[in-house]
Amino acid sequence: MKSTKSSPKCLVPLRLAWSHCGVAYRLTAWPEARCERAYGDEWIALDPSEEVIASAAQSLGARDWRHYLEFCPADVRAFVDAFTFGRLQAVLLAARCPGLIDDLTRLPALASFLAAHRSLRGTADARWSEINAVHEREGLFGLLRWLGLPDSRQTLAILGNIATPDIARKLIEPLRSALWEPEIIWQLSRTPVLNDATLGATCHALAA
Repeated sequence: MKSTKSSPKCLVPLRLAWSHCGVAYRLTAWPEARCERAYGDEWIALDPSEEVIASAAQSLGARDWRHYLEFCPADVRAFVDAFTFGRLQAVLLAARCPGLIDDLTRLPALASFLAAHRSLRGTADARWSEINAVHEREGLFGLLRWLGLPDSRQTLAILGNIATPDIARKLIEPLRSALWEPEIIWQLSRTPVLNDATLGATCHALAA
């Protein structure tokens, strides 16, 4: 007779591992949630590049993330689960800026801009402590200004209408520029559900 006992559940916090261009990378267990790359027998912490993040999105499936998120707090799980391709960035953001979780759960599209803050701000390294300080002092409007977005309720409303927080990386900078144009703001604020196709067409029309 076959045993009916189920396999014991792993109670050890999990790491996520993937490879990019023949180099091994990993995301350490929560709450550290640090991205590292293999260097010989050592693991070295780093801010992942866009290419490394893209490799993680392609390599790590829903089952990998489900097991990893079992060891995260419920609010972090809910926030990260809203993403599909941007889960690595979402975890890093949640770990480095825990005070933003409630606001970003209500406005997850803003997380895509925060995840891209190095290119938007023109800095070589991540500025997580600066993000925390701005949010603590000035709230969401301060973060909008810090990211170079119009600090208005219209901007928040438009971001809230974006259907998925996984805004395509190629749209982040063009969308930031578009949100400074009154006619674009008027158009987007009257569109109840915004997706990548709508945002891409809007940004393309502005560029033309």
